Amino acid sequence: MNTAKNATQQSCQSSFTTQAGTCVPFESIQEPGCYICNWSGHLVRIPDDGVTPGRSPMVAIVGNEPLFVTKICDNPFVTATKARLLASNFDLPVNF
Repeated sequence: MNTAKNATQQSCQSSFTTQAGTCVPFESIQEPGCYICNWSGHLVRIPDDGVTPGRSPMVAIVGNEPLFVTKICDNPFVTATKARLLASNFDLPVNF
């Protein structure tokens, strides 16, 4: 694992609030919103049903390394154009 990746993971692991611009592990998402995958730049939309207690998760991503995402806004249905702008405001990769 390279040093830049370790630094990103360490800064993400120390932060678990989900305000815009906050990096969290994917499995720690507890609020709906739009998130950007830090490793790929893909957009992830998490609706209310995706985080409602007692419901099954709508998506499970399993891998050898943790997947970190950065929340860009509270609205999971923001337009793609606005999501690109928000992601670029946080200097995140955009791949959508």
